Amino acid sequence: MFAYLEGDLSYKSPSLLILSVHGVGYEVNITLQTYEQVQGLDKCRLYTHLQIREDAWVLYGFANEQERATFRLLLGISGVGAATARIILSSLTPAELQRAVAFEDAKTLEKIKGIGGKTAQRIILELKGKLDLPQNNNMLPAPDKHNTTAEDALFALVNLGISKPVADAALKKIKDAEGMPVEELIKQALRML
Repeated sequence: MFAYLEGDLSYKSPSLLILSVHGVGYEVNITLQTYEQVQGLDKCRLYTHLQIREDAWVLYGFANEQERATFRLLLGISGVGAATARIILSSLTPAELQRAVAFEDAKTLEKIKGIGGKTAQRIILELKGKLDLPQNNNMLPAPDKHNTTAEDALFALVNLGISKPVADAALKKIKDAEGMPVEELIKQALRML
């Protein structure tokens, strides 16, 4: 329905953006990879995927078409819903996922919260040969500044569906967390779950 949205970023967090497009504020769920690309920007273009459920219309946004295409491929796998696909793409870039699938590296996939051995094998089996995606297609420039607050990392983890006590415990296990960018805090916390 929507190929992309382009406008002003009126709110940013590692898992959610509000994009103002001609006076309409769109609430857009994002991955950590997308957040890394747009966090230093005031305006951006997000490639979108609209999921219509019985109880809600949920909009997902991605910094580039490669990430959106990977998200859509993940949704086609039995047992992988939007929340799981978002966690996968918050933990791995599309290129890292492509590498894991190509080398049948189930261990890399099993490190992601919510992915067990059977699901990892299913992802590898169903994505084998389908992830030949173009690299760096329409990538936005990487921002220079980083957000360093553990509170933002905790907020993002909770928005990804992780309970607050579990997310908080994972963040506390991270060594040298002081001064670490929020994206790296989230990635390491996801690996510890």
